[in-house]
Amino acid sequence: MTSQIRAPRRTMRKTIPGTGGRTASIFLIPFFALFALTMIAPVIYAIGMSLFAEKRSGLGFGGATVEFVGIGNYLDVLADRTFTDGFGRLAIYCILYVPSLLAVALVLALLLDATVAYAKRAFQLLLFLPHAVPGVIAALIWAYLYTPGVSPIVKALESGGIALDFLSVQLVLPSMVNIAVWEWAGYNVIILFTALQAVPREVLEAAKVDGAGEIRTALSIKTPLVWPAIGVALLFTVIGSLQLFTEPKILSSATTAVTSTWVPNMWAYDAAFNRNDLPQAAAASILLALLAGVLSWVVTRFTSKEPTR
Repeated sequence: MTSQIRAPRRTMRKTIPGTGGRTASIFLIPFFALFALTMIAPVIYAIGMSLFAEKRSGLGFGGATVEFVGIGNYLDVLADRTFTDGFGRLAIYCILYVPSLLAVALVLALLLDATVAYAKRAFQLLLFLPHAVPGVIAALIWAYLYTPGVSPIVKALESGGIALDFLSVQLVLPSMVNIAVWEWAGYNVIILFTALQAVPREVLEAAKVDGAGEIRTALSIKTPLVWPAIGVALLFTVIGSLQLFTEPKILSSATTAVTSTWVPNMWAYDAAFNRNDLPQAAAASILLALLAGVLSWVVTRFTSKEPTR
């Protein structure tokens, strides 16, 4: 007796030639229109503004004229010591903040994914709550907790014989890192935890059969498999680090250790709204955008895997 195995019948879908691209265009046009209006147009406007400067003749009694200065504003911005010093502080902030945030987020995500964590949804909600707090409110809360004389944390440390001034010149930057980690750890935990949920269960079962414990499985199996998600979190964190503004701006009202031009974003804000020098503010913003683009490219290249040949 012979048996014949029939191949599964494939369902043929009829498509009308030429309609696929038209349908995709209908859905993509609103996105590209908004992207051009909200992203491309402001950048082009800022580039154009950064190439001009307002000049006054004589003793300044005459009317101001707008003149084309080319890259003159960029050279003036880069020659300003307060602007370049801000990049140094921003670099130290990134060195402290990026590894701390990713390490905390990865450890918490692995704990959530472990079998010992039974109340996963409750922990997810608790971890995500700080991210729901607006950045200004979070900075105000921590400014209160850092201020000597009113902070219960400072008073508790002083009662134990530990005297710390979180707003001093030496500790104000780590204090900002603490605020940012508190605010953004939950967001990154959600990204990494979602990636951990996609790890094939049979791989974890095989590791368990081979005698791998929870820690060995987390470090040797789970972490390498969620490396693309770690790369995404790293990219978002690096870009977000370059936008440091809210925390130092709020803390500048509580301590003299933070000046009005402490980081490049604050320098651009001061140039635009305190010194009324919009061309130099535009030039500083374009320089920051270029740095963000370069770092994004570097992070993407570092986290992307070469195709296996």
